[in-house]
Amino acid sequence: MTVSAVAAVVEEKDAAFTFRNIVIDEPRADEVLVRMVATGICATDAHVQHQHLPAPLPAILGHEGAGVVERVGSAVSHLNPGDHVVLSYHSCGQCKPCLSAHPAYCDHVWETNFAGARMDGTVGVKSEEVADLHAHFFGQSSFSTYALAHSRNTVKVPDDVPLEILGPLGCGFQTGAGAVLKALAVPVGASIVVFGVGAVGLAAIMAAKVADAAIIIAVDVNAERLGLALELGATDAINAHDVPDLSDAIRAITHRGAEYVLDTSGRKENLDAGVSVLAPMGRFGFVAFGPHSGAVLDASRLSVGQQLVGIIQGDATSALMIPELIGLYRAGRFPFDRLIRFYEFSDINTAFEDAGAGRAIKAVLRFDPPSP
Repeated sequence: MTVSAVAAVVEEKDAAFTFRNIVIDEPRADEVLVRMVATGICATDAHVQHQHLPAPLPAILGHEGAGVVERVGSAVSHLNPGDHVVLSYHSCGQCKPCLSAHPAYCDHVWETNFAGARMDGTVGVKSEEVADLHAHFFGQSSFSTYALAHSRNTVKVPDDVPLEILGPLGCGFQTGAGAVLKALAVPVGASIVVFGVGAVGLAAIMAAKVADAAIIIAVDVNAERLGLALELGATDAINAHDVPDLSDAIRAITHRGAEYVLDTSGRKENLDAGVSVLAPMGRFGFVAFGPHSGAVLDASRLSVGQQLVGIIQGDATSALMIPELIGLYRAGRFPFDRLIRFYEFSDINTAFEDAGAGRAIKAVLRFDPPSP
């Protein structure tokens, strides 16, 4: 039995989101139909909207969904109607990275997350108002009142934590926290520099405090966000606009250099500064360098045992990481709700504008279905 829904659709490059009536297929054996409660907005959604990532349009985007299970496919045994869930990235579940607990590096990451269809090429969402509509973005397309997800990227969560705040755990907050706790595995007493204190960077700051790092340096050009970083766990904050030499400012704090560096900004200048302060055998992780960033490095600068590590989704297995982060939130150790600004679903274009302008650290849409 199909279900009718309303979705925010990007129909062409750089276009605003428009609301369209859609019809969603009955879940297949391994799928889950979710009634959306809230969904975060991530930079990746904007990258596709503006075609910096060439995922096909027109499409229903959204990949930080949170909601309530409405129906489950016949092969789904770990979820039931009424369960609270967070939707995360998708993976094939069969390749070597997936089978070795690294599904974020799935051999089929493009097909499962960006192709706009299921892996077999079909689309379980249709609209009489939009021809050739694409969906299944990150296996969810959560900019819709209902989402058709896969059982692998649907994570059951406790029902005593507000669903409206949990969606960003599926991508942005998981990426920052996972980068520190899993991908880089920052140990007790370490030093770490985080470039960029948006949603991902601030999640990393909080995770570094959870890891009990001794030195946690936040670097940005936004004084207000740097102040928040200090409240959330940073031991030091550096405004790059206020220092004559960023590398010198960092070394004045770390002395022997930083054992760990995480860049969340995608700015090529931070690659140069981060490598220049990297201690012997230090590790530099990055989550946002794109092919057009101009971030190029002379490999000889890593000759003292240093490593440069590309990180996707914090190298996290969502079914494990999301409950862990919720547990830390309950204990008061990962207060990610402080980063959230709410918008109604009908205000999605305003939310994107505010996120792009830096007025919202993490914009979250709450579902009050608009009329198309």
